[in-house]
Amino acid sequence: QLQLVESGGGSVQAGGSLRLSCKASGTSYRDNCMAWFRQAPGKEREGVAAIASDGGANYADSVRGRFTISQDSVKSTVYLQMNDLKPEDTAMYTCAADGGVFGGFCDTSLDFPYWGQGTQVAVSA
Repeated sequence: QLQLVESGGGSVQAGGSLRLSCKASGTSYRDNCMAWFRQAPGKEREGVAAIASDGGANYADSVRGRFTISQDSVKSTVYLQMNDLKPEDTAMYTCAADGGVFGGFCDTSLDFPYWGQGTQVAVSA
């Protein structure tokens, strides 16, 4: 079992920045594909970014160039640095992990078995 706890959400004005954190515990973090998703009210969940255990990352077109996903394996934590935030970035942000079951392939299309509770991000115009 893998437990995920997010933090770092909040309210900012457009153009501002936030850094989200997702702390993993319960089993080995090392081989995980980790990802961030978001869901705004009335909209479907959207994959934002994913990072493999080797550091390879990919991003949704809507955030590429503004958001950066990274990880600290020693701390078993994945981060999402969000810059130049826009009102349309307002959503509940949730992290997910594959528990190493997908053997290295890593993007937001995976059927992640482990999910956190989410952290809210609100961006005002």
